[in-house]
Amino acid sequence: MSPLIELRNIVKTYIVGGEALNALNDVSLSIEAGEYLAIMGTSGSGKSTLMNIIGCLDKPSSGEYILNRRAVQDCSEDELARLRNETIGFVFQQFNLLPRMTALRNVMLPQTYGGVSKEKRQARAEEVLALVGLKDRMLHKPTQLSGGQQQRVSIARALSNHPKILLADEPTGNLDSNMAKEIMALFDKLVAEGMTVILVTHDAETANHAQRIIWLKDGKITSITRKDEPKTLQ
Repeated sequence: MSPLIELRNIVKTYIVGGEALNALNDVSLSIEAGEYLAIMGTSGSGKSTLMNIIGCLDKPSSGEYILNRRAVQDCSEDELARLRNETIGFVFQQFNLLPRMTALRNVMLPQTYGGVSKEKRQARAEEVLALVGLKDRMLHKPTQLSGGQQQRVSIARALSNHPKILLADEPTGNLDSNMAKEIMALFDKLVAEGMTVILVTHDAETANHAQRIIWLKDGKITSITRKDEPKTLQ
C-alpha cells in the first residue's frame, strides 16, 4: 500500500526583497497511515512552511505532494479546500474558539460546511467531546473552561469531520506543564486508536511522544530519528 502522505523533492520559494528564498529545499518524506510524527527545528528552519504544505494550506513551488492518493500540487483552490475538510483536522497553539458559543456548538461548526444535518452534527460533536473527556462540559463556553479544556475542545473540533490526519502546530505552547501532559496523553490515545498525528513543535519533551522525529534546518531535513534516539542537528 502507498503511504498516506508522500512528499517528493519539495521546494517552496518566496520572493523577499526581490530575491528568491527557498523556505523548503528538496524535502522528501513519506508518512504511513497511523503514524505519530514530530517535526522540529529552530525558527526559520522551514517547519511552519512544511506544515502549511502538508495541511494543504499552501502549494509547493516544485516537487510532488501525494496525499491519500491525490496529487496536491495539481488541485484547484476549491479542490484543496475539499481535501482539507475531508482529510485533515487542525489543532493550533491558539485555541481559536468562538467565545459566545458553547463547546458543543464550537465542535459542531466545521460540519456545517459539509451540509451535515443538525441532528448528525450534534451527535458527532457529543461523541468527540466525550472522547476527549469533556462529556460534562459540553454546554460551557470557552471562558468557563481551563486552558487544557479549551485545547481539548479544539481537538474535538478537529476530529468532528472524521479526518485521517490530525495536524497540530505547537499544541501545548499555551499550556502549563500539567495541562500539556493531559493533551499529549490524549494524542497518545488517538494514535493508539489508529489516528495519524503530525506535531510541529520546538519542545523536545513534546516531540518525544512521537514515533519519529524529523529535524529541519535551513529548509532541509537534516535527520530523521526514532523515539529515544539522539536528536542532535547535523
